Amino acid sequence: MKSRGTGYSIHVLRSLMLVIPLFGLLACGTSSTSTETSPSPINGGTENWQLVWSDEFDGNAIDTRKWSLEINCWGGGNNEQQCYTDRASNAFLRDGLLHIVARKESYTGPSENEDSPDYLSSPLRTLPYTSARLRTKHKGDWKFGRFEIRAKLPFGQGTWPAIWMLPTDNIYGNWAASGEIDIMEAVNLKTQTDAAGTPTGKREARVHGTLHYGKAWPGNVYKGFPYELPNGQNPADDFHVYALEWHDGVMHWYVDGIKYATQTSSTWYTQYPDQNGTLITGAGSAPFDQRFHLLLNLAVGGNWAGNVNQGGVDDTVFPQSFLIDYARVYQKHPPAR
Repeated sequence: MKSRGTGYSIHVLRSLMLVIPLFGLLACGTSSTSTETSPSPINGGTENWQLVWSDEFDGNAIDTRKWSLEINCWGGGNNEQQCYTDRASNAFLRDGLLHIVARKESYTGPSENEDSPDYLSSPLRTLPYTSARLRTKHKGDWKFGRFEIRAKLPFGQGTWPAIWMLPTDNIYGNWAASGEIDIMEAVNLKTQTDAAGTPTGKREARVHGTLHYGKAWPGNVYKGFPYELPNGQNPADDFHVYALEWHDGVMHWYVDGIKYATQTSSTWYTQYPDQNGTLITGAGSAPFDQRFHLLLNLAVGGNWAGNVNQGGVDDTVFPQSFLIDYARVYQKHPPAR
């Protein structure tokens, strides 16, 4: 998904294998081929990390000291078809799980997102679905760490669950100059895949890990990698652990302790204008050298989910639920600088 901060997004063909311009925002997907020839296991998972923040979702209500629920019908900047609400019907705790539920129902709300200066005065907009988007902004913000979320994903044409991160302060400018980190995204699970060269009848089972960076839209680019679970498992059938290890200058993506992708500061970058309009290239590991916050959401349709697999949105599969067992953040102490 995305800035999902400020901008607009148009996803390109998922089969492209290079870092390419992306006209859009929010947890966006990708289909680049990983530089890792095969997934590799890690030793002990969190043995070298110390837990600094977590939500086990064991209470009776969402902990608003940790999470804010967005309220808008913005459409994520890329034509998503849901309004995000703070209603209990779209996000609630039950049986030790966070339920984020997308429903087929018309809803009217602000047409801008909360980070827009025009949010309070924005005209109303009506969309045909409702869902929820939770974020830890100003309640949980981290620079570097291991981010681990155990979740079971929804399925069906038009579903787009995401576990991702946005910059809290936008030090380098608007999306995506200040970066975006997608820990896990998936679209249209269990639908007929449109991947080139796949056998007839193959069902969508890919998850994606992606970085967005470069200049502010429309000069943004992205790079990411898909992953499929072993033995034909589908992420919509059971819970799996999705994790990102973020160090200064390098990031690793994992599913169930299997590392499937790595990106380094040798490929990502940021460029932004100074006060005179001269374009500056960020030093070191910029833009991924600032604090980011965590987001969990379930989008419907949009320029990615609505344009691949079977296309559009299948109304008959809704309601759909994105289930999260826990979210945990680990850091090494003292934290890396």
